[in-house]
Amino acid sequence: MTPEEMAGVREDLEAFTTEMFDGFFRTDQRRWGQVYVRGLLLEGRRKSVEPMAARLGEDGNRQALAHFVTTSPWDPAHVRARLAWRMHDVIGAEALIIDDTGFLKDGDASACVSRQYTGTAGKVINCQVGVSLHLARDHASAAVNWRLFMPASWDPGSPEADADKVARRGRCGIPAQAGHVEKWQLALDMIDETRSWGIDIPLLVADAGYGDAAAFRLGLEERNLPYAVGISSRHTAHPAGARPVQPAYAGTGRPPKRQYPEPAQTMKSLVIAAGRAAARPVSWREGSRPGQGRSGFKRMHSRFVALRVRPAGRGVRAAGDGPELPERWLLAEWPATEPEPVQFWLSSLPSGMPLATLVRLAKLRWRIEHDYREMKQALGLAHFEGRTWNGWHHHVTLVSAAHAFCTLQRLAHHPKDTEQV
Repeated sequence: MTPEEMAGVREDLEAFTTEMFDGFFRTDQRRWGQVYVRGLLLEGRRKSVEPMAARLGEDGNRQALAHFVTTSPWDPAHVRARLAWRMHDVIGAEALIIDDTGFLKDGDASACVSRQYTGTAGKVINCQVGVSLHLARDHASAAVNWRLFMPASWDPGSPEADADKVARRGRCGIPAQAGHVEKWQLALDMIDETRSWGIDIPLLVADAGYGDAAAFRLGLEERNLPYAVGISSRHTAHPAGARPVQPAYAGTGRPPKRQYPEPAQTMKSLVIAAGRAAARPVSWREGSRPGQGRSGFKRMHSRFVALRVRPAGRGVRAAGDGPELPERWLLAEWPATEPEPVQFWLSSLPSGMPLATLVRLAKLRWRIEHDYREMKQALGLAHFEGRTWNGWHHHVTLVSAAHAFCTLQRLAHHPKDTEQV
């Protein structure tokens, strides 16, 4: 990059951070917010306070940076709202994506750290888990909201409370009202908060960790938010053409309610019953391997079956006041090389949705994996060494701001670039 280009980037960064931290009343908070984001963007393997301070030259005040990120009383929601406003307009987001990621820890002093499962390690390990909400479309995405998941062992009101962990709540600065909440409920809370900022998105995308929770899907439907979520093949449904019937009535007692004459089938059984002939080839985006695509990369493609079904099972609410279950899309990926389908989604998108569009939107979740990788590898998402509740929320918010700035720079210089996995 030429000196002129470097000067332009510095000017852009100053304008961007001024916008993000304009809501701070104190000038020192605005200053250290800008310095912290700049530190995250500088080259260097470690992005915790001390190594960042060493790279920041005359702005490298370790004590001031540590105070700003750990104990300074600024509300990250104000920065996240500004971030959402800016990125929503620039990206032209067509979906919210929800997921969670692990922050691996050696010790047990950090807020909400516990032995728990995280996809980051693919196993149960000592870690914190953060749930995040991202605005996305095919060419760009940005994390704009976060929650730190609190295991039940940290909640004094839970039967699973651990006395040692509960005793550490004060040292970690955990608010008294904060307790154990399921990840899917944290996701719904973030959706509500993000919408309260004036962000209106037509679709929610998530993997089976969220889609398997019937209460989560019901929460989305109560919010009139269409979804395309991963599900496990064990869930059950009736074919779309199935209708409840009135059982025979002997004339004594309360008449039986209408019910479906046949038991619900598993999602896998429904797709297998449709057969391989129902699978259609679909290409949804360009991947990372060299190929003949427009950008020189091979396009991602597979075979998919899309069926209209009526999901059943515990926690599924019938449509209206009657017994008839609502109709939804069941989407299944069934590669030509596999003996049976390998992945399943449930969607409330309209019945006339083209298969290619349905697949593209369900597969849009790849953007959140891309964001996690960039934020962890280049911007120090998991490098925060503080132990407090506020410190964690401050750090992930500032990393999100740094990541958004990188996205804005890429879009400004390569507006048609579709970044690859």
